[in-house]
This record gives sequence, C-alpha cells and structure tokens, in this order.
Amino acid sequence: MHRTRWFIVLFLLMEVSIMCAEEIVRVEPKEIDVLLANPSMGWQTFHRTADRDPALEGLPSSVAYYRFYWKDVEPEPGKPDFEKFDSLLAQCRAAGQKLAFRIMVAGTGRGNIHSPLWLKEMGVPGYDYTYRVKGPTVWTPDLDDPTVLKFHLRTISQLGERYDGHPDVCLMDIGSVGLWGEWHFSSAKRVDTGDRVPMPKPEIRKRIIDTYRQAFNKTPLAMLIGDTIGMKHATSNGAGWRADCLGDMGGFSPTWNHMKYYPEQLERCNALEAWKRGPVAFESCWDMRRWAAEEWDIDFIFNWALQVHVSYMNNKSAPLPEGVRDKVENFIRKMGYRFVLRSLEHPAQVAPGGGFPVQMTWENVGVAPCYADYAVALALADESGKRVWTHTSKESIRSWLPGPADLKETAALPADLAAGPYALQVGIVEPATGQPVIKLAIEGRQDDGWYPVSKVTVR
Repeated sequence: MHRTRWFIVLFLLMEVSIMCAEEIVRVEPKEIDVLLANPSMGWQTFHRTADRDPALEGLPSSVAYYRFYWKDVEPEPGKPDFEKFDSLLAQCRAAGQKLAFRIMVAGTGRGNIHSPLWLKEMGVPGYDYTYRVKGPTVWTPDLDDPTVLKFHLRTISQLGERYDGHPDVCLMDIGSVGLWGEWHFSSAKRVDTGDRVPMPKPEIRKRIIDTYRQAFNKTPLAMLIGDTIGMKHATSNGAGWRADCLGDMGGFSPTWNHMKYYPEQLERCNALEAWKRGPVAFESCWDMRRWAAEEWDIDFIFNWALQVHVSYMNNKSAPLPEGVRDKVENFIRKMGYRFVLRSLEHPAQVAPGGGFPVQMTWENVGVAPCYADYAVALALADESGKRVWTHTSKESIRSWLPGPADLKETAALPADLAAGPYALQVGIVEPATGQPVIKLAIEGRQDDGWYPVSKVTVR
C-alpha cells in the first residue's frame, strides 16, 4: 500500500514538472508605425484646441498650449480668474487634450501694460520701455520690489493650489519673468535711460523659481532657456526646459542664431541631462513656413530637437509649408515616448488562488520618458469579453528611458476564479482609476484601450 502511494505521488510530481517545463506561452505583438496621440507629449495646438484647429490637418494632438498675461489672470487683487481656466480645461477635455500654459508679466502687444492695472495704480515702481525702438511705450513692474514680489508669488501659489496635479493639466512653464515670460528683456529699452530693462536680482529669480516648484510639485515644470542663473537653478532641481525659437538659423542676425545659441546655453547651464527628470518643449521660430521660405535645413532642426530629447512641439497652429508633411510625421513618431511590448511570457495554465507570473520586455522607441506615474496593468477577460480580474504593477513607467525595459509581475489570482479559457489583456493605466491612458505602438487595441495579447486557461 505504501509503495502504491509513493508511485502516485511520484507520478503527480512528474506531471506537474512536465507541465511547468513545457506549457509556457510566449507572444511577440506586432509593432505598428501609425501616429499616436498620447497624454503629456507630442504636437501641440496653440491658443486653440484640437477640435478648433484646421492647421492640424489630421495630425494627432493631445496637448493644447496657452499663454496668459498676468492682467488677464488676476483682474482683481487676490482673485485669479479661475472660471477662465476651468472653462478652458473643460474645452480641452472635450477635445481629448490636456492643457500646458504659461503666465507672462511683460510683452509687446495688446495694450501698454500686461501686468494688472491695479498693481500700477498702487504706485509700485516699474519701467516704461519700448521694444525694438519703433514699438509703443509699455509699462512693466519692477519684479525686485517687495510689494510686486509678494503679489507675484501669491498668484503663482494660488494657481498651484487649484491646478497642481489636475488631471487635465500636463505642463506648467516657469515663466512670468521677462518679455513673454521668456526670462530676458532683449531689445526692451527703458524710455528714461535707453538702457535695457533689468532682470530681477539672482536671489529674486531663484525665489520665483522655488515658488513655482513648491506650488507645482506634482505637475511637471519647464524652465525657459533664456536665463543662465534661472535655468541652472530650475533644471538642477528637477525641472525640464523650454525654448520658443526652434529653427531660427539667421532670422535675427547674420552672425547669431538660436540654433547655435541653444546647444551652447545647455552646456553653460549643465542641463544636457535635464530631460531625464523633466520634459523638453519647443515652439517654432515664427512658424515652419518661414523655415521653408529661408530654406533652413528642416532635417537638421528636427534631428537636433530629437537629440536633446524633445517631448513637446508647437508650430503656433500655423499651416505646414508644402513638402514637409512626411518629415513632420516622422518627427512626431520619434518625439516623446512611444511604447512597444516586445514580448510577453506566462504559463499556459494557472490555478485559482495561485500566483500568475508574467514576464514582459517593453521598449521605449521614443526619445524621452513619460513624466507621469502611469503603470502596466494585466487583465483576464472571459469568453463574453467581461474583465473578471485586473492587476496593476507598483512600478511606475516614469523610469523607462529610451530603450528596453524588463518587467516581471507575479500576481495573485482570486480563489473563486471560474475554470475556463481567458484572454490576457495588457494596458498602461492611470493607477487611481485603473483605466488605460496610453496607446501602444502595437496591433490589437480595443475601443476601451486594452490590448488582448494572449490566452490562458484556468484549471
């Protein structure tokens, strides 16, 4: 009797061993090259949403980019116009986009004051200036003044209290200093002395940057590249960076251009690795029609942007010049992140209440990481298509730099999981909702965002 029992036990152990050794499923999803609109990256619309931008002409866009003068943000002291922002966020959501924006304290158009009129009426010090001599006289407050600084920082903090981490906000510029929030006063001459309008003192600049960092500690930040002191401080503390004149190869001067200045400035600011922590964003200089008219090398411009790991690009919602559509589409395919599931392995059969090991190899074929804490999720769907089980990885995909990334998950299956065949689905989800948010560069996406990639049997 004892010998018979030992034979039975030995047979069962051999059966399990053979099953585990042989019944492993491996799938390799097919990569696709279609253009994808994914959150917090890509081709931006400018001061309009995707559903109101005919210049897109079918290009995917998941981000709408806006800039606001301080006077329009805070028409009354201490009372930002949140209704303006909330309405815009609803409009972006309806268009399938998120909002990226900047606040500006000085400019050259739309009247002779861009900061709040109530601030000037308080009698704070400021500067009357003209831009490129021929422009109108414009007034801007002295950002070093303690009263101006108090209100300036308060506005940033109030915006952060309301919109930091907002699901419909993907990027905040560290702006609000210099012309158009670009952190310089180039060609802005004081009326009284003829000198350039001065930038705030270094300690004030850092204080403004730190206020942005404190107010927006969840939403990614992008620092304007124009100020060396500010750029160093911001990017060394986790911010990405932004440049508003991509493509200029001689439009301002025969001896100086932005495409030469930007690489030099990145070196000066020790910001070449900043893309690993925060996003890189660009705006075309003029727009791409000027590039074509001047016969500037579009391949060179786009390739350099990819080399510095661009995630965002806007062309001011201007029409593309003739003959560049293929170049733009190729650029969009490479910018930001783009995830391919290269392979997935799992047991062909699993048991209720047991562990379900899944080994995956992913690849980010884009040039930058995703700057949001999304995660990979697995799901089992029964024969009717109903999902009966999901598992979300605790590992954020934020660490996935360009290149391959291995992920191994061993999830616990429910003890009451019914026997039968199931479809194994994969998605990259928002952990708080469990809903897929990223389109993968593989075949098979369902309308709900999940990708059925394999089959498994519950014994």
